[in-house]
Amino acid sequence: MAKTQFATRVEDEQAMMFKSITTRLGTTPADALRMFVSAFNEAGGFPFDVRVARTPKVEAFDSEADATRFASDLALETAR
Repeated sequence: MAKTQFATRVEDEQAMMFKSITTRLGTTPADALRMFVSAFNEAGGFPFDVRVARTPKVEAFDSEADATRFASDLALETAR
């Protein structure tokens, strides 16, 4: 079976993130692209929504009292 090589350029940051995520998913960038092409063709378009969990945006508390109240409430909630 003949094979075609695809090549594209992406920003360095995007490439590093892609490599990191594929590693965390237990695969390689090349295998992830092959899986995508196969699934894309089978579905006739974008086939699925697969992601690793992203760290939510964290904002600082307005005051130490707010932080203490949050920690206390969380401790009480987890103790239930």
